[in-house]
Amino acid sequence: MHRFILSSAPPLVPHLRTQRTSPIRTSKLLPFLDTPAFIRFHPIFHQPFLGYATFSSSRQMIESLGESHNPYNYTSGRWLRRDALERESRLIRFDFDALCCKIIALCPGASSIVSYDKTEGGFNRVFIFHTNNAKRIVARLPFALAGPSRLTTNSEVATIKYLQAKTSIPIPKILDWSDDASNAIGSEYIIMEHALGIPLRQRWPAMDVTEQIRCIQAIYQKLKEIVDLDFPAYGSLYFANTPYISASKLSLNQEFCIGPHCGATYWNCNVGQPRYYHKVNSNQGPWSGLAVYCDGLIDTGMSRIPPAGAISKRPRYHGSIETHYQLLEHGRAVIREMAKDSRIQKAASPVMFHPDLHTRNIFVSEEDPTIVSAIIDWQSSSIEPVFWYADEAPDFAQAFPDPSDEDQFEPKSEACAKAFEYCTKFLAPKLSEARSMDEAFFRPFRYCQRTWEDGAVAFREELIQTSRRWKELGFAESCPFPLPTPDEYAVHQKDYKFYEAAHQLRHSLSGLLNTASDGWVHSGDWEATELAHRELFRGMLQEILGIEHPDDDEPIKSEEDLREIWPFELKE
Repeated sequence: MHRFILSSAPPLVPHLRTQRTSPIRTSKLLPFLDTPAFIRFHPIFHQPFLGYATFSSSRQMIESLGESHNPYNYTSGRWLRRDALERESRLIRFDFDALCCKIIALCPGASSIVSYDKTEGGFNRVFIFHTNNAKRIVARLPFALAGPSRLTTNSEVATIKYLQAKTSIPIPKILDWSDDASNAIGSEYIIMEHALGIPLRQRWPAMDVTEQIRCIQAIYQKLKEIVDLDFPAYGSLYFANTPYISASKLSLNQEFCIGPHCGATYWNCNVGQPRYYHKVNSNQGPWSGLAVYCDGLIDTGMSRIPPAGAISKRPRYHGSIETHYQLLEHGRAVIREMAKDSRIQKAASPVMFHPDLHTRNIFVSEEDPTIVSAIIDWQSSSIEPVFWYADEAPDFAQAFPDPSDEDQFEPKSEACAKAFEYCTKFLAPKLSEARSMDEAFFRPFRYCQRTWEDGAVAFREELIQTSRRWKELGFAESCPFPLPTPDEYAVHQKDYKFYEAAHQLRHSLSGLLNTASDGWVHSGDWEATELAHRELFRGMLQEILGIEHPDDDEPIKSEEDLREIWPFELKE
């Protein structure tokens, strides 16, 4: 899950985008957030910090550039929620001098480093070193939350080496790497040549639509090669001689194997989301078939459920520990039964794909932006069922409303979205076939492991809708999930309405404050955003308290209700 992104948080409950029932029921109070008094805080922009030093001594460079270029601390942003914990989780204690010496040793003809740029994403700290012989060398050090120690780095290097051997996908050459943090540098690292060309995101806005379509075709001509690779199981790639996964690997060939899934979802490395194994064994794969893959999803969901004495305060719709266990056992039975269906099995063949395909991770020729010169960011690549990747659409393939007519799509973006569908259909038919299927076939698989994060009510809604459509979807056996009684469903609907209001509130606040869904804010905007955040809360609370007789179906009726679902920390 290495991504050059601003937040490590997962997308905001993605199943709300395509809810099978009605669209999200928006609280009548939430439109208050669109009033002009609060829109004035919207123009806050997240921009990466790039700077230069001009000394050969790494210590002099650090001292001259100040805190923003401190190589150890996270300095790119702050969080409106769990700020200290988020920043602490991105602290890397290592020997920067040793890293600089390693860079010089790997760069023949260089005798010193004249400058470096520091870039931080959600999962890594990246240094771009400029040597005195005009070379650029990239060193990337993972945060602890990027994934399991050793496995994440080993898997990324193995994946890159495998793709370089099996495909023509342009990936920068790895100069050195280590998955052992006890090395002289004191951190796991990957050191690579700098990608050729320039990031596509820099060129994309100025490209005409013909160039954009040709670029999309070029990208998928390359990615076709990875989709066409065959794998016998689900998991992540590793070197076959990796000693610490000998008990849990499936041989691929003499050099590579499939081992445990290295995605952070399956491990105890997410900020504020510990794992507990008092009632379930760890289950990170590899998985030789869809049925055991299903068990991995459910067991992962169960590993997030804490023991009784470790529960923090949660919204009312969250559900009890026992409710979560019961729902997940129902979920296990449902997805295992669904996995027997030949249509789902066909859409679940093991496939690898890029984990974060967006313009920030694609480089193109400076002279001709339709020529792909590099595709970077393969951290946490994994072999998944085809349907896992089928619903993803890159940022260059999303149609957005035309500013002059919101009822129409902006023509260039619409053309690119159509080009993406065309390229997927003819160059990656595995993905296209799964994309063409009713998403109801796959939703229980995608969200079952998130019950403790989203709340029991969200997955219960998935199971209810799946059960209601069971015969329509053509499954042979009866659905293992029993539908609730009318009284039980009435309680569920009330909880689900509150859940929808909570996530609509988070979405609205993130948009107005220009933050990530986990509350990430660029360091330069921190004070203004904190002020805007407090004013938003006070304004919405005043609006709520001013309503003498709220509607019965209004989920937010009191200050207690508002505080219960407010997504960020209030410092008053």
